Amino acid sequence: MTFSKSFPRTDDKTTYPTWEEIILNFDSEGIIDSEARSENLKLMRECIEDARKLFSDSNLRDYQSDLVRVAISLFEKRASHVVYWKESKCKELFDEKFNKS
Repeated sequence: MTFSKSFPRTDDKTTYPTWEEIILNFDSEGIIDSEARSENLKLMRECIEDARKLFSDSNLRDYQSDLVRVAISLFEKRASHVVYWKESKCKELFDEKFNKS
């Protein structure tokens, strides 16, 4: 299934915006997914290191399960980028198509 996003486009003829749907093609979406995946792996590694540092700085025992829970919490906070990247790509395509100044 392809990703799509609608954006309002204003026109001089009416005060109401026209909604334009931008659809990512299969290749673009695949590229974004693979970029997001590699970025998420990098983020998870950083989160694990950050969790280790938190445990170390706080003089807490770094039980593996606790460390993983903290890392997952950090990861969930940071890793909501896939949809954001797809929406950004759609916005870029929308701007290229309709905002040719």
